[in-house]
Amino acid sequence: MKLSERHDPPVRVLVVDDQQLVRDGIASLLQVQDSIEVLATAANGQEALEAALHWQPNVILMDIRMPIMDGVLATIQLRRQLPSCHILMLTTFDDDEYIQDALQAGAHGYLLKDIPASDLALAVRAAAQGIYQFDPSIAGKVVSSFVPSTSRKASEMENDPGDLSSPISTGRRANSAFGETSLGDLTKREIEILRFIATGATNREIAECLVISEGTVKNHLSNVFSRLGLRDRTQAVMYARERGLL
Repeated sequence: MKLSERHDPPVRVLVVDDQQLVRDGIASLLQVQDSIEVLATAANGQEALEAALHWQPNVILMDIRMPIMDGVLATIQLRRQLPSCHILMLTTFDDDEYIQDALQAGAHGYLLKDIPASDLALAVRAAAQGIYQFDPSIAGKVVSSFVPSTSRKASEMENDPGDLSSPISTGRRANSAFGETSLGDLTKREIEILRFIATGATNREIAECLVISEGTVKNHLSNVFSRLGLRDRTQAVMYARERGLL
């Protein structure tokens, strides 16, 4: 084959869902899409961990509510063990709490199961390139959650936030929600802790890794939130990921 005829390797996908009919259906739909290879399926988070370590997928489609180990806990562990793998939540639940938990855990997007197969394929390919993916019905929630209502000016509300009505809306639309904040406002230690936050690490885990007290970690986090204008850990995770700290 000539060099000009070569194609990029397919995106390697693992499908995780506790309902066999659902996961097999998703796998079948994706398998016939161009540039996508479904490696395996798993019925819960524990199986997902084992399968991911064995198959080394580029993207994992993860249900959020499953027995034995749910999708959030599995995502936290997978982000530590396979940091190069991108995890997309694919679920029927659009609750704010689930969305926040998933993003804080390190998910690279949040999609609902009623998404058309072609759009799901687009989302998988985009996620493999590091682009955040959100279902149009929840994209507004994600963006608004990162803009404190007390700091939003009327003129900012009038600006066009980008078209969120397209089949796939990416988290890169949310960059403007953080304003002009800069990592240069942080100390090296604060940036280091922010990087840990992006992996889903707890305060205790950060303290153990850096050999400092949990109280010191909390003080650093308070400074990070204040200097960057962030409201909580979920915002910190998104900020860190969008600034390439992971």
